[in-house]
Amino acid sequence: MSSLSALRLESNRKIKINFDGGDLSSDSGLLLIKEFAHKLGFHKLIKNMFKTKDKATRFHKDDENLSQMIYQILAGYFNDNDADELSNEPVFKSILDKESLASQPTLSRFFNRMDSDTLTQFNEISKELRKIAYMIKKPEMVLFDLDSTLLNTFGVQEGKGFNFHYSANGYHPLLCYDGLTGDLLKAQLRDGTVYTSNGVVDFMQPLLDEYEINYPDASLYLRGDSGFAVPELFKQCETSSVSYVIRLKANQNLYKLSHYADTLLDELTAQNKLDYAVVYDEFLYKAASWEYPRRVVVKVEKPANQFIYQHTFIVTNMSLSPTELFAFYSNRGNMENFIKECKNGFDFCSTSSQSKIVNANRLQLHVLAYNLFNLFRRLVLPKHMRKMQINTIRLKLIKIASKIIKSARYLTFKLCSSCPYQKEFSEIFDNIMKIPKLE
Repeated sequence: MSSLSALRLESNRKIKINFDGGDLSSDSGLLLIKEFAHKLGFHKLIKNMFKTKDKATRFHKDDENLSQMIYQILAGYFNDNDADELSNEPVFKSILDKESLASQPTLSRFFNRMDSDTLTQFNEISKELRKIAYMIKKPEMVLFDLDSTLLNTFGVQEGKGFNFHYSANGYHPLLCYDGLTGDLLKAQLRDGTVYTSNGVVDFMQPLLDEYEINYPDASLYLRGDSGFAVPELFKQCETSSVSYVIRLKANQNLYKLSHYADTLLDELTAQNKLDYAVVYDEFLYKAASWEYPRRVVVKVEKPANQFIYQHTFIVTNMSLSPTELFAFYSNRGNMENFIKECKNGFDFCSTSSQSKIVNANRLQLHVLAYNLFNLFRRLVLPKHMRKMQINTIRLKLIKIASKIIKSARYLTFKLCSSCPYQKEFSEIFDNIMKIPKLE
């Protein structure tokens, strides 16, 4: 590029442009995440725990390819083709300690080597990463927030199907976040046609076993919408000492049992039919498929300027008051923010392979990238930045320009002098240094 003549702007003839600036990078903030990952022992973790069945001796090893993809995702380079453009990017080469990055064909072959064994390995790595994070900050309470979403598919892909709830073709993965921290505790790729609660008991049992064995002092809670209102999940929670609130779909029996609440609302609104009003009630209810009655709480609302009442039913084994229970349940709206960040900021929809098992592995790779970032966000970011999503953090802290100066002994990254977030950068670095090395 240095041989090209300079470009001169017509808008300002004093300005010239060329590509002779030297060894530069625009992703210098990744060095912070690399240092954080090093303190957690993250790279040693995947080196020890991740390996495909590949028998060939390769220049680009499996754990290196996995690390490269994680850092590409963190920096916003979601496509495999981006690897070709980043082949000689100085920050990536320094982070991965390699002369050049794996190319797109190399990464594609890497993904195609993944199978059910690597899927198990991803789950074990996530479990160990969680254990490391809890060594730094032990949880007193864990809130299992269950939900599902749609990952769009295109073309011929194994397991894709038309999901009537979303009115689109795709996969229908099951997700469980910690509603308090945003950590994605578990994700499972499923066929697009399956119902929301399909396989949820088997999905949750390993998590419940993990917390019962490793974190017996943590209080466990679970929230879910009406798609998860199945008696098998209720019973699983009750036998595992998990407090739950799960929404129920309204039916004629529930409407009849909420008659007292309707009467109270009639009396409350007798003199004012315009303003909003709400009443709460509770009762024991036993559906036909339930072995025994359970506590159901109802909220009956009269929206402003309307005459028709709206009913919301929740089944629970908790002893909170009805108003407290509905406040607790309504906070699960954060789940939508978590899912949107995973889709928009970490490209969870990158399930483009024809093979379902490969797509399941790709999803787990993106889950791992999300969880590493979420730990970075909540453990070392300044307090005023901890609610920012990845796209904002990329703009403020990762996409920082730098010039690389090489000497006989050192590689110096000279970051942009006019960076407006130098103070935050230094604070994050200090916070990382305070973490005990956990390798």
